Amino acid sequence: MVIKKVTDAAFKKYGRVIDNIDFSDLLKKLEETPCPDDVVYEPSVEMLESLPVFEEIKSKAYGELPIQIGYCNGHNYKLNALEYHRSSELNVGCTDAILLVGWQPDIAEDGTYDTSLVEAFLLPKGTTVEVYATTLHYAPCSASDGAGFRVGIVLPKDTNLPLDGTHAGGEDSRLTAKNKWLLGHPEGGLPEGSPMGLVGENISLK
Repeated sequence: MVIKKVTDAAFKKYGRVIDNIDFSDLLKKLEETPCPDDVVYEPSVEMLESLPVFEEIKSKAYGELPIQIGYCNGHNYKLNALEYHRSSELNVGCTDAILLVGWQPDIAEDGTYDTSLVEAFLLPKGTTVEVYATTLHYAPCSASDGAGFRVGIVLPKDTNLPLDGTHAGGEDSRLTAKNKWLLGHPEGGLPEGSPMGLVGENISLK
């Protein structure tokens, strides 16, 4: 699979590099977060949200909307699923990482998405990107064999927290957490009952 860079023109469909905010203090704190053999995601982490840059991100990147800062860390080489939100997401690269992404309008009328449409982009260490709401994405992948990744995740407050109600039928059946619509792959190892939708190969970078 061809791996492009987030600075390439091809990424403009999916997001943009953020260059008007200094993330250096956040990057230093992300270095203190765990990097397990699998993948861990924490949506809201106090030591990250207590940094002064929190207010700057809230103001400049989210127009003063309430936000949360967490992380997605670990070791991963497979697609497994794709998700989308009704909002942009910031990915803060504490290490090199590979982002596997798709485009929401390419979801077929029957709710399936062909994984052959997925593209791969290198998020270099120290780079932050805005991933647009129309971009399908999931956990980052390791940039090299045996390497772990640490990526800060910024989203509107309460995104990915447990739902308050039940949801069924059409797109609503893909809602698995607040502001999180999921398309799983049958070989993705997701919990039983997770919504499927990805057809084709469960892409692996290893």
